[in-house]
Amino acid sequence: MFCSMEPYFGIGIATEIKMPCQNQQPNKNDIQLPDHAAVSGTKQVRFVSCGNNNNNGLLVSNRDAEISGTCENALIKELQTQIGPQLKLLPLNDQIRELQTIIRDKSTSRGDFVFCADRLIRLVVEEGLNQLPYSECTVTTPTGHKYDGVKFEKGNCGVSIMRSGEAMEQGLRDCCRSIRIGKILIQSDEDTQKAKVYYAKFPPDISRRKVLLMYPILSTGNTVIEAVRVLTEHGLQPKHIILLSLFSTPHGAKSIIQEFPEITILTTELHPVAPTHFGQRYFGTD
Repeated sequence: MFCSMEPYFGIGIATEIKMPCQNQQPNKNDIQLPDHAAVSGTKQVRFVSCGNNNNNGLLVSNRDAEISGTCENALIKELQTQIGPQLKLLPLNDQIRELQTIIRDKSTSRGDFVFCADRLIRLVVEEGLNQLPYSECTVTTPTGHKYDGVKFEKGNCGVSIMRSGEAMEQGLRDCCRSIRIGKILIQSDEDTQKAKVYYAKFPPDISRRKVLLMYPILSTGNTVIEAVRVLTEHGLQPKHIILLSLFSTPHGAKSIIQEFPEITILTTELHPVAPTHFGQRYFGTD
C-alpha cells in the first residue's frame, strides 16, 4: 500500500510514482531491493512490470535508473511489435518530454500552449520529411569544390484533417515553402456516431504524390481511417501516406495499421489517454 500515486510519462508509457507511507510495510507482491538501496532521500519508483499484465511491480532506486529505462524500452518494443514496424516513435529526450508535459498541463496558458505545440509540431514534421524519398546529387561549392549530397525527390504534399490538423500546416510550410497542402473535413454523424466526410480538396495529381497526413491527436483512429479511405478513392496508395501525429493511443494506432497495413504512423508518444483538448486550446475555442 502507498500514500500517493502520480502518473509518470516516459517514452510514451505511463508508469506510476508511489511514495510509501510512514511506518508502512511494503506490499508482499513488490520485490524488495537490498538494504543499501533504501538510503535516505532516495525516491522509490514503482514501474509497470515487463513482460506480463499482472499488477506486480518492481521497486527501484535512483541508482538503478538503467533498470527503469530497460523496462520502459521493453514495453515500447512490445507495443511496437503488436502494432507493427509501420509505427515510428520519435526518440524521447528531455526536450520532447517537457513539451509533452506543458501541453498536457491544464494550468498552461494559451500562449505557452501554442508556443510548445508549435515546437513539437516542428520536430514531428522534420522527422516526417526524413521519411520521404531522397536522391543523390552533386553540387559545386563557392570555392569550386564538388560536394556529394542529397535532395528531395519531387511529388510531395501535405493534407490536413480539419480543424486540429490545420495547426500543423505552418510547421510544414516552415520546412517546405512551396509544398502544396490539401484539406479534408471529417465529423462524427450525430445519429450513427460514425465518421463522415463533409469536405475534401486535394491537388489534382494526388495519386502520384507522397502525402504527409497531418492530425495531431490520434485517439480512436476512426477519423484518420476515413481520411485514408478518401485518399485511396482518389487513387493514392496507403504506402505513400505518412501520418504525422503528436500524441497517439495504442488502440488508435493499432486500428489504423490493421485497416491499412502499409501506412506509416509517426508520433511522439503512445499513451492510453490522449490530450483531446488540443484543438480547442490551440485555436482558443475552449
